[in-house]
Amino acid sequence: QVELVESGGGLVQPGDSLRISCAASGRLFSSCTMAWFRQAPGKERTFVAAISWSGDTKNYEDSVTGRFTISRDNAKNMGYLQMNNLKPEDTAVYYCALDRAPYRSRRYYSEYREYDYWGQGTQVTVSS
Repeated sequence: QVELVESGGGLVQPGDSLRISCAASGRLFSSCTMAWFRQAPGKERTFVAAISWSGDTKNYEDSVTGRFTISRDNAKNMGYLQMNNLKPEDTAVYYCALDRAPYRSRRYYSEYREYDYWGQGTQVTVSS
C-alpha cells in the first residue's frame, strides 16, 4: 500500500511562487506515474501535471504550462509541484496521485479515475 501526504500549501498573492510537496510511503512510488490534480469549490477535480516514473516525461494542463513544473525524487519518495506567477484562478485544493500503470497517453494520465492512490490535499489560495 501507499500513503501520500501533501504539504506546502498556503495563502499567497498574485504573481507569487509556491512549491508544494508530496511525501509517499511504501515501495511503489518509484515505479508509479505521479500527477497533481486540483479541485476548486463546487467544481470537478481537474488535471494539472503528470510525470513518468523516471521523470523523463512530463505533461501539463494548458493553463499552467510555462508557470508550473512537476518533479520527483525517487530516492526520497517525494514529488513536487513548483508554481510560479500564481493567479487567483489557481486557487484550489491540490492533490497528489499515483497510478501503478506505466505512463500512457493523455487520455489516461489526465483522467483522475485512472489513479490508484491519493493524498488528502493541500489548500492553495491566491488572493490580494
